[in-house]
Amino acid sequence: MTFQGWPAEALDFYAHLEADNSKTFWQDHKARYEQDVREPMEHLLARLEPEFGPGKIFRPNRDVRFSADKSPYKTHIGAHLQAGGYIQLSADGLACGNGLYQLAPDQLDRYRSAVAEDVAGAELERVIARVSGAGPQVVGRDSLKTAPRGYPKDHPRIGLLRHKGLVAWQEWPPEAWLGTPAAYDRITGFLRVSQPLKDWLDGHVGPSTLPSR
Repeated sequence: MTFQGWPAEALDFYAHLEADNSKTFWQDHKARYEQDVREPMEHLLARLEPEFGPGKIFRPNRDVRFSADKSPYKTHIGAHLQAGGYIQLSADGLACGNGLYQLAPDQLDRYRSAVAEDVAGAELERVIARVSGAGPQVVGRDSLKTAPRGYPKDHPRIGLLRHKGLVAWQEWPPEAWLGTPAAYDRITGFLRVSQPLKDWLDGHVGPSTLPSR
């Protein structure tokens, strides 16, 4: 079966889960999750794989060990693509991201060095303008309120230097096309126009080489 979008029942499932985030609700409606939510995501990932590599669906359970919010289930389904890119569906609609959400310490050092350097930093500014002009927002994550240590407060790219993550992000509210194959076109369109940001981050930052904790 090919990807046909998500039925309205998928968004309705998450609207009800937001209202009743309990194990009882989940168990009573798990078949609906599998059919209306997860199965379309699996079909989408299969269709995306030739261009963007295999994808992985994140588990629906929340890690509540260190959270004050003990609700057991995520109110969205999320998937990550091996070549880069994130896809999310919730009661609020569809969202996609691409970039580096949270930089490890060694990645952060390389990111800041590249941003501060005239050629690489100016290239990143052009990339952000290009991606933003195509529709997605380019947003920083976990940004400092002031200049990072070792960098002047009046650096021309101080806003970028303060970020600890950098991603392209786009959201679409629920509309009729979400339940059709046109959803595939929206997702691939985002992934393609956001690729220059991913390419810059891959070239100047790359993966972390620190041991996993």
